Amino acid sequence: MHSVIELRDLKLEAVIGSFQPDDVVPEHHLLDLTLSIDPSHVLIARDGMDVVFDYDPLVAEIERITAEIQYETQEWLVSRIVSVCADFPEISAIDILLRKSPVIASTGSLGVRLVLHAEDMQRLRSSAELN
Repeated sequence: MHSVIELRDLKLEAVIGSFQPDDVVPEHHLLDLTLSIDPSHVLIARDGMDVVFDYDPLVAEIERITAEIQYETQEWLVSRIVSVCADFPEISAIDILLRKSPVIASTGSLGVRLVLHAEDMQRLRSSAELN
């Protein structure tokens, strides 16, 4: 049995990159986040917030770190979001995609995806690299 929490198309109020006058400046950054969690948080015997994974604190923390600073790269924001996710022991694996649009004129999107499996999350939690 496997279960995930999926967050799709979350529009982040991020400022990422530095641009010259003729550069295409992204209009928005969208976050897709798939979080693997224990199925016991999804297949529940009763209706109650105390038996499910409460994602609201995670989303609030993502919003906070997104607005906190101007980022030079999408990769650094992705790394910080992963670090926030690692603070939630219920999350056993992550698939994260951060993309910006447009890329050329008024079309296209460009994204950075990172996939961390359970072993990766364990290593991340035991290291101080992203904490």
